[in-house]
Amino acid sequence: MTATESSKQARRKAAMAVLAHSASAEISARLEAAALPAHQTLREPENGLVMVRGRIGGDGAAFNLGEATVSRAAVRLSTGEVGFGYVLGRDKQKAAMMALCDAMVQSEELAGLAEEQVIAPLRAALSTKRERKATEAAATRVDFYTLVRGES
Repeated sequence: MTATESSKQARRKAAMAVLAHSASAEISARLEAAALPAHQTLREPENGLVMVRGRIGGDGAAFNLGEATVSRAAVRLSTGEVGFGYVLGRDKQKAAMMALCDAMVQSEELAGLAEEQVIAPLRAALSTKRERKATEAAATRVDFYTLVRGES
């Protein structure tokens, strides 16, 4: 893998992480404000199940923990880039929006637009939300001091 491909994969991974943690309504609002490219749906948004596997202690034998509901979608831009969207839960609309954003991030001419108008504002909102939660948690923090008594 070349350095260019590696940076594209890193950019794509970072964008999908932001989208996965953002609310569907926030993504929708950002996409409505942006000029959406021509695209076709390759896979209609659909719900399904995936098996979640776990390990005891991180290195034990793998076991089936249970099933989780997921939604997925696939989109192709008119320029040929294919985007995929997978999300935990039954949010078909979010899966479709994530697929469109994934395709846009892969496109040379649309990556900047996707970053500026969709990903960066969502990243800033997530950062603000995390800072607010950290501040609220810090306000409830209790410091315990150990008092040492002298020997008489």
